[in-house]
Amino acid sequence: MAEKAKAPNGKLGVMIVGLGAVSTTFITGVMMTRKGLAKPVGSMTQYDKIRVGRGADKKYLKYKDIVPLADLNDIEFAAWDVYPANAYESALNAEVLKEKDIEPVKEELIKIKPLKAAFDRNYAKRLDGDNVKDAKTRWDMVEQIREDIRNFKKESGVERIVVLWAASTEVYVPINEKVHYKLEDLEKAMKENDVENVAPSMCYAYAALKEGAPFIMGAPNTTVDIPAMWELAEQTKLPIAGKDFKTGQTLVKSGFAPIIGTRCLGLNGWFSTNILGNRDGLVLDEPANFRTKEVSKLSTLESILVPEEQPDLYGHGNDEDTQYYHKVRINYYPPRNDNKEGWDNIDIFGWMGYPMQIKINFLCRDSILAAPLCLDLVLLSDLAARAGRYGTQRFLSFFLKSPQHDYTEDEVPVNHLFQQYVMLKNAIREMGGYEADEEID
Repeated sequence: MAEKAKAPNGKLGVMIVGLGAVSTTFITGVMMTRKGLAKPVGSMTQYDKIRVGRGADKKYLKYKDIVPLADLNDIEFAAWDVYPANAYESALNAEVLKEKDIEPVKEELIKIKPLKAAFDRNYAKRLDGDNVKDAKTRWDMVEQIREDIRNFKKESGVERIVVLWAASTEVYVPINEKVHYKLEDLEKAMKENDVENVAPSMCYAYAALKEGAPFIMGAPNTTVDIPAMWELAEQTKLPIAGKDFKTGQTLVKSGFAPIIGTRCLGLNGWFSTNILGNRDGLVLDEPANFRTKEVSKLSTLESILVPEEQPDLYGHGNDEDTQYYHKVRINYYPPRNDNKEGWDNIDIFGWMGYPMQIKINFLCRDSILAAPLCLDLVLLSDLAARAGRYGTQRFLSFFLKSPQHDYTEDEVPVNHLFQQYVMLKNAIREMGGYEADEEID
């Protein structure tokens, strides 16, 4: 499947679901960077260097010198949101960036007026915006979103489009084999308006793929993490990626757990708690929405520190005494707004079973960490499409909290940050026409 990526032609349209804190921080940052007024810190595509070649041919190059990435100047933005505020107003409302970092691109931001969102209150009860499509059925929702994508392409003159979900976490949708396993069953459910099994986000993903746009799921929603969507991605020959931006606590976990594992220390328990106060926090205050997030945050550790592989080290802690105790909590705390705080308490043990503790306190800024991920995921999904890669893009796991994998075949996702980084580097090498020469051990 290794194929060199074709050069981009024309402009790249980026259509974002949700025009909240993350999206406006991402859009504003790209615009400020284009003007030379800010630096895209945290973006792998803009800063990271990868080795290509070996021995005398060895070089360390930035991604753009290995693969034909879209240029930041060639990006045009559009968005959907339940609130009608334009990108400038939304950026001010989000209170992530200072006014001095928004004002220089005010004119550009004002032009981004959100399209009406395909929305169902039952999937995010805490949101009450009225900039919403009047859709009779889920299929009607799909048709309206497809029309939005076609209109944006026509009006903006972009050649290619990527659709990115940066909206709130939806209520947890359990995977239903009767609806989610086959594409024809999913389409039937959309037409029959099965609102229990078809989330609005699935309508966005379906519409994007049908209109030739790669789709990225930046929340923990089930959306493209179902065989029916994999089938559609195969059929349309388009990349999909998900799920959930790996920003704060899970980034720490996927990078720190390997320290415990590599050093062969034992783990009794890992307790993670967060406070945050933005719209994301508000939505996650609803238990059904938190459930979606919890599933995504819990999965990271279990595939890095595996009890079956090292029972002496990881086979303790729970009541059943089969594994360490792992707990994740998120608390809505409005005074913090976008500045979330993550605490990790890690109970480990060493030589002869003597206990020790590690405490990590990460005072992070959610959107400041998520914005560069948005940029990287968009540019790399566009690149993957031009390299003829389709279906789940496992090489993008590095950016995602709960990487998609084929659970129908019992595939275990790679959550180990440094193994994910090797997957990313190998894919970039391949798409640049070099050998994918690093092994994941």
